[in-house]
Amino acid sequence: MTAPALAPSPADAPADRIKAIVGPRGWTDDADAMAPHLSDWRGLYTGKARMLVKPARTEEVAEVVRICHAAGIPIVPQGGNTSLCGGSIPDASGDAIVLSLGRMNRVRDLDAANHTITVEAGCILAAIQTAAAEADRYFPLSLAAEGSAMIGGNLSTNAGGTNVLKYGNARDLTLGLEVVLPDGRVWNGLRGLRKDNTGYDLKHLFLGAEGTLGIITAAVLKLFPKPTQTACAFCAVPDLAAAVTLLGRVRAESGDAVETFEFMPRLVIDLVLKHIPDTEDPLGESHAFYVLVELVSTATGETGLGERLETILGQAFEDVLVVDAAIAQSEAQRQAFWKLRENASEAQKDEGASIKHDVSVPVSRIAEFYNTAFERVRTIDPTVRLVGFGHVGDGNLHYNLQAPEGSDGRAFLARWVDFNRAVHDVVDAMGGSISAEHGIGQLKRDELAHYKDPVALALMRGIKATLDPKGLMNPGKVL
Repeated sequence: MTAPALAPSPADAPADRIKAIVGPRGWTDDADAMAPHLSDWRGLYTGKARMLVKPARTEEVAEVVRICHAAGIPIVPQGGNTSLCGGSIPDASGDAIVLSLGRMNRVRDLDAANHTITVEAGCILAAIQTAAAEADRYFPLSLAAEGSAMIGGNLSTNAGGTNVLKYGNARDLTLGLEVVLPDGRVWNGLRGLRKDNTGYDLKHLFLGAEGTLGIITAAVLKLFPKPTQTACAFCAVPDLAAAVTLLGRVRAESGDAVETFEFMPRLVIDLVLKHIPDTEDPLGESHAFYVLVELVSTATGETGLGERLETILGQAFEDVLVVDAAIAQSEAQRQAFWKLRENASEAQKDEGASIKHDVSVPVSRIAEFYNTAFERVRTIDPTVRLVGFGHVGDGNLHYNLQAPEGSDGRAFLARWVDFNRAVHDVVDAMGGSISAEHGIGQLKRDELAHYKDPVALALMRGIKATLDPKGLMNPGKVL
């Protein structure tokens, strides 16, 4: 049940000033209107807030932040609220305001010759992709929530997605930022430069900081030539080790044209077929493990990318790296392949209780991690189901544990800490990360304190204290 919103007192002068700045369309304290902004997508966190504030311009954000800074009011920045770690949900005190960037959704500039696009934080990721395509350019950040996720949140969590192997994380796609600092000053770092050695690269303080150091209000993003050809295949592989070997071979023999290399066990396919309408198994027989591989080319007039992929997979079949495969013969078939991968999280949610781990290890150790961590998990509960899928090309697995079918989900979730420790200990021993692309938020704050290098934590706390000495920016998140 969603907790009732905490309405501001009529005598709340800061609230009145905020209302005057953003206008009647820019705020609400109505409980029903605020409710979607006070609970996270997974239903793990629900909080309260004084009000929901929806500024339309950077200047309004700055004024609101100045008022909150002077009055000691905490601020929880929020984009599309697609966080999986509770990073954009206020606590239960009702002291904070939720500051939604959704009205700040303009494309400020698109410089095709410079291969850049300047957008406001509330731009939906899919809309940025469309704007780039209309200018014969390509913005490669892609993830399942791209129809609702906002770019400000993507940058604040350093989102990854399916194309990191070729293009990098959100951090790698960002050239400049505009940020409202915790005291209300505006840092204008909107530069479309690939080279700028004039001191510290300040944007990296805010990319991945989850709104704890300031509020990203706009960004200059890299664009790329639009792909002219795509070849996509859905392959069954003997095991994860074979998938890693196949990845190296496809990269080498395709001229490093691999954009996506996604791994899925059979259980993912079964859950998607069970819960998501209009899905079908691409292969005639059931197999234990699968990869979805996609090649892209931007060369004008080039043909035969599909034939090249077919040749590579043919040799891989002879070497028993692939045991079955289907190459998409149309865009509709390609989308059918992708529907299996992109609905993995939704299907798992529909299946019932699960404990999710967004982890990364070196690609060379990903198969070892997959098996070793499952052995540890099964010592806690031998009936747990492993739903481990994700971006093998960049070492990132969504190593999710599903409650046994028909079991009591509450009893399963009660062992969250035990399962976390089992998985994260293996990650840490292999030089990995407990958060590959979803951030820390509230969910992994204590885990970060346990696994992060003490010197790194001290540096992080020092930066936080310098930029936000009052601790008002997204309190209770990350640190």
